[in-house]
Amino acid sequence: MEREAYKQLLNWKISENRKPLILEGARQVGKTYLVNMFGKQEYDKFIYLNFEQDPAMASLFEGELKPEKIIQNINLYLGEKIEAEGTLIVFDEIQNAPIVLTSLKYFQEQANEYHIIAAGSLLGVSVGIENSFPVGKVNFMNLYPLSFIEYLRAMGEEFLVDTVLLQDTKEMGVSDLIHRKIMEYLKIYLFLGGMPEVVDSYIKNTDIAEVRTIQYEILEAYKLDFAKYAGAKQAIKTTEVWRSLPQQLSKENKKFKFSDVSKRARASTYELTIDWLQKAGLVHLVSNISTPKIPLSGYADYLKFKLYLHDVGLLGAMLGISSDLIVKPNKLYTEYNGAFIENFVAQELRAYGVKDLFYWTSKSDAEVDFLLQKSNRILPVEVKSGLSRNIKSLRSYADKYQPEKIFRLSPRNYKEDNDFINIPLYHIYSLVNSI
Repeated sequence: MEREAYKQLLNWKISENRKPLILEGARQVGKTYLVNMFGKQEYDKFIYLNFEQDPAMASLFEGELKPEKIIQNINLYLGEKIEAEGTLIVFDEIQNAPIVLTSLKYFQEQANEYHIIAAGSLLGVSVGIENSFPVGKVNFMNLYPLSFIEYLRAMGEEFLVDTVLLQDTKEMGVSDLIHRKIMEYLKIYLFLGGMPEVVDSYIKNTDIAEVRTIQYEILEAYKLDFAKYAGAKQAIKTTEVWRSLPQQLSKENKKFKFSDVSKRARASTYELTIDWLQKAGLVHLVSNISTPKIPLSGYADYLKFKLYLHDVGLLGAMLGISSDLIVKPNKLYTEYNGAFIENFVAQELRAYGVKDLFYWTSKSDAEVDFLLQKSNRILPVEVKSGLSRNIKSLRSYADKYQPEKIFRLSPRNYKEDNDFINIPLYHIYSLVNSI
């Protein structure tokens, strides 16, 4: 599968500021597949060490963390000599060996001629406690589930992606026939999500039942991670919050409520849990803003927020959504108060490089689902799961703050009317990169 992140890896390889790279992302989003493909295609030699498959390899890093000594130990372990030129070294699943992460500092300082990628599924929650983190000595990169664009490429629709979805806003409008075609793909994507194993299974077998089985297996693996990496007490809290997410998102007002986790729950009780899920890459947090000013992060109320899953397909599995909704006109879009659509938008925004997510509310209960900061501009974006033309909240925002443009993401085709632009749900990439 072609991943947009591959281009980022190519840029990292040739960068004058290249440092050892830390590749983060939730479990099973395709990190191992990506670095293996990159190493085999872009380097003469590829060295791959997996610290989950063989935890004993951590002993190669014991003692003095001198790169020369570490490389010598790896040479002896593999029975071959590693040359820096033309070689990629990958340390995978390093959350199981934090000392390996610490060693990256010394590779950057003393042996930066080596090209090293360190990958892990739960780096943010499992390292930095017993071993120091190499602050300032590494580059970072995040991998997410397949975006809708990547999904279309995997389905063989490269021409559609290149000629429609990657165009700027001036080229957004397409014929109704093409619009309906893309929207049908989107309905299937909303059920599948972007987990690579799920998409690959569907492409090969078009078996929805098998897809759902794989999704359940992924969810079960996450629960096992809670127990393994969160600690006994924290694991219980993490499971409680995780189980509450479908219920939280199925409400019309999707603001996260601790009382939906437990009747007597308080923010302080689950603060670390929310942080754990974020660092594990399993949720996207959207913070509330009541006064939209730049920088948005400076005006966010981090005690009021929404939590979306990192993958819309897994949300559907947790909710038990049946596959027959795929063939029912617009039904999947409106199910559970449009939870899938807002989750999809949050997921796409993060995949296309939006680091922090925000939403706006007013005292009169008006709400705009997302605020995007573009240089010195703020773009208000409302998400509509159905065909409703109502933009009351957007107008309320516009009346107060007079933005240059207001935006609606919906199943409708592209339309521009004075300051208002309706953007099809599949065109989020262009919203982020072209406006």
